[in-house]
Amino acid sequence: MINSHQDQYTKVFNRRNHYMTIKELLHDFYQENKIPDQGGYDKKQFQMKAFGLSFMLPNPKFRREVIHIHDIQHVLNKQDTSWKGEGFIAGWEISTGMWKHFPLGFLSLWAMGYSLWLYPKAVYDGYIKGLGDHGIIDLSYTREAFMEMKFDKLKLLTKKNQSPAVGLETKLAFFLWFSLSQILFLSPALFALLFVLFLW
Repeated sequence: MINSHQDQYTKVFNRRNHYMTIKELLHDFYQENKIPDQGGYDKKQFQMKAFGLSFMLPNPKFRREVIHIHDIQHVLNKQDTSWKGEGFIAGWEISTGMWKHFPLGFLSLWAMGYSLWLYPKAVYDGYIKGLGDHGIIDLSYTREAFMEMKFDKLKLLTKKNQSPAVGLETKLAFFLWFSLSQILFLSPALFALLFVLFLW
C-alpha cells in the first residue's frame, strides 16, 4: 500500500527508464514536486516550508550556482522534497562531504538538525547510504554536462568501489554530526534564552 508521497515518488521513479538523461529526470522531478522550471535557480527568492509555515527566503548566488546539484541528489537517491526526503538528502550530503563546501555545509547541517526532529530514521538512512557514495558536488562536472548525462552513468560515478562497514565508529561519527546539527539548529533559541536570562 502506498502510504506517503515519498513511497509514491519512489515507485514512479523505479518504473522509469534508467537510460534517461538527468535533464529529463529533473524535468519530471520539478513537475511532480511543484518546483519552478530548472529549480528556480534564476529566482531571487525561494520558498521553504518549516514549522508548519511557508517562508520566502533570499536565494543567494552561492545557492543558485549549485541548486542543480541538490536537485540531482534527489533524483539519484529517489527522494521527493517532503521533509522526509530532505532529511535523507541532508544526511547523505553530510556523509559525502558537503560540509567541506562553505557555506553550503551550513545549509545541509541545518536541514539535518531540523529533519532529525521529524524523520530521524530518514536522516540516518541517508547518512549511511552516503558513506558508500561520492558526493555529486565533488565530481566537478559542469551543469551542462550533468544535464546530458545518463542516469546509469551518474550512479556509476557516484558509487564507491567498497562501502564501509557500519560499526561503532560510524555510529559515533553520526552522533557527532547529530550533536553539531542540533547546536546549529537550536542556537537561535539558546541565544534568545541566554539573552532573557541575562536581562533578568
